Amino acid sequence: MTRAVALGIAVVLTALPGEAQEMSDVPTQTPRSGAVEIRLGGYKPALDAEEALAGKRPYADTFGASSMLLVELEMQRFFYQGIGTAGVSVSLGYAEKYAAALTDADVPSAERTGLHVLPIRVRGVYRFDYPAFRWGIPLVPYIKPGLVFTPWWSTKGGEIESPEVGGTGKGLRFGWEVAGGVAFLLDVLEPRLARDFDSDLGVNHSYLFAEYTYAKVNNFGSKGFDLSDGYWMFGLALDY
Repeated sequence: MTRAVALGIAVVLTALPGEAQEMSDVPTQTPRSGAVEIRLGGYKPALDAEEALAGKRPYADTFGASSMLLVELEMQRFFYQGIGTAGVSVSLGYAEKYAAALTDADVPSAERTGLHVLPIRVRGVYRFDYPAFRWGIPLVPYIKPGLVFTPWWSTKGGEIESPEVGGTGKGLRFGWEVAGGVAFLLDVLEPRLARDFDSDLGVNHSYLFAEYTYAKVNNFGSKGFDLSDGYWMFGLALDY
C-alpha cells in the first residue's frame, strides 16, 4: 500500500512540469498604464480673421490658401480603466510654412519668409473602449477637451522678423480646444501578432485613428494673432 502511494505521488510530481508548461502558453496581457500617439494633419491659423486687419489678408496673400503641415507627439497617462478609459495627456507639435516675402508694394521678392508654430496641449482623455475589449467591436470613439499654449515666430531671411512698425516677430498665444475622434483597433486583424507585440514589447493595443480638433487660440478673445482653427488629424496610437 505504501509503495503504491509513493508511486502515485511520483507520477503527479512528474506531470507537474508538463502542466506548468501548458499553462505558460496561455496568452496574458501586460498591465496597461498609458499610450503614445503620433499624428499629422493640415492646420491653417485664422490670422486673416483679426478685426484689426480691416479686411487685409496677410496669411492668404503670403502663403496662399494651403494649410501648414502639423505633426504632433502625445503622451497619455491613464488613471481609470473600467467602463472606458480615462486619463490626462500632454502633447507637443510643430508646423511651419515658407513663401516669398512681400515688398511694400505687395510684390513677391527673392527673400523667404516663414511662419512657425509650436502648439503645446494639456488635455483630459476619455475613450469608450469597453465594447472593443468586452465584445471585440474594433471602433473606439473618444474625446479630449483641454488647453493649448502656442509659441509662434516669423522669420525673414532666416532670422526672426522685426516689423518696421513696431512689435515683435514672435509671441505666445493660448486658449481652449476640444478634439474628438474614432480609433480602429488593429488587434482584430492579427490577434496572435498583437499578443506577441504585447509579450515582447509591452504594447497592449495599437490603433489607427482620425480626429477633429476645434481650437480657439486667441488668448480668450484678446487682440493679436489668432491661431484658432478647426482641422482633421490622422495617426497611430500604441497602448503600453
